[in-house]
Amino acid sequence: MPGAAIPTVQVDDERVRVTEWRFPPGTATGWHRHEFDYVVVPVTNGTLTIANRDGRVQSELRHGIAYSRPAGVEHDVINDTAQEIAFVEIEIKRGGAA
Repeated sequence: MPGAAIPTVQVDDERVRVTEWRFPPGTATGWHRHEFDYVVVPVTNGTLTIANRDGRVQSELRHGIAYSRPAGVEHDVINDTAQEIAFVEIEIKRGGAA
C-alpha cells in the first residue's frame, strides 16, 4: 500500500479550490471522485500511474502544460517512479459569484 501524497490547499473560496499536490516516490492520492470540474498544471515533469475502473494507464506530465477533466472523474493517482512529482490542481466550483 503506497504512502499518502501531500496536498497543500492554497485557496479555497466560493469560486475555486487550488491545491498543490506533491507525490514523493511511492505515494498516492487514494481512490477519490472529483466533485468539480478541474484543471491540473504540472510543476515538474514526470509519469504518474492513474488507476480507474477500467485499469491503469501512465500519464506523462510536462512542466507548465495544463489539462482539464470534468466533475465525476473517479481514480487513484500513484507515483511509481523514483522522483518526486508535483502539480497544482484548480477545482472550479459551481455557482460561485462572477
